[in-house]
Amino acid sequence: MSNIKVMLVGGPNHLPAEQRVVTLAKFCEKIKLPFGSGYEHFLHKGERTHVDGQEVPAYHWIMRTAIAE
Repeated sequence: MSNIKVMLVGGPNHLPAEQRVVTLAKFCEKIKLPFGSGYEHFLHKGERTHVDGQEVPAYHWIMRTAIAE
């Protein structure tokens, strides 16, 4: 299977727009994105959106966790 482009929706306002389009090696239900001093968690609920004229899965922010030290 080829790489899959997805869109991240919600979460911190300071998450840059260029980090909201992510390429995954394979489809998965949840994404854990390292950002700042923690991780932003996103969940796919079946919704899709458009990015650069292409329909892609939309992952919605569900929570933030700290990086364990």
